[in-house]
Amino acid sequence: MTNGGDGSFPDFLVGKWQADKGQWEFVFEPDGTISSAVIDNGMVRVKPTSDRITTIPMKMGGKGIYKLGQWAVQYSPETRELVVEVVVDHFHLEMGPSALEGNSEDWFIGRVSEDSQTWVAEWTSFPKYIAYTPDPNELPVDIEDSPRGTLIFRKVQ
Repeated sequence: MTNGGDGSFPDFLVGKWQADKGQWEFVFEPDGTISSAVIDNGMVRVKPTSDRITTIPMKMGGKGIYKLGQWAVQYSPETRELVVEVVVDHFHLEMGPSALEGNSEDWFIGRVSEDSQTWVAEWTSFPKYIAYTPDPNELPVDIEDSPRGTLIFRKVQ
């Protein structure tokens, strides 16, 4: 899951990192795994190392279910580049009489500052959505229109 040259994960990356935009948050452990995260699609806290399936209540009734895929973290000490891959194999969100389901893959790639307090990451998302209103309709997502942007993560713990 990590690749820090010698396979270790640096102490200065261990802890909670929050993005300046959106709801993204990662908690990195000493072994380089992510023990907890807030993912942007749904702004829900998930635990990718322990609970592969997360169920949440929805505001309009019903529930939301997230099935997580394999996540990856890589760090290069030579370039100070941190790469995080977030995979949601499947999600299903009930919203009153309608529902939304699909999957997503999000990538965060960028350098950690010299003082180890900020990580400027380029974020790219590759979602696939199907809306049920009540018939299933795939929502087209053009790769050029996929969610993306620069996020500044700050170490908060």
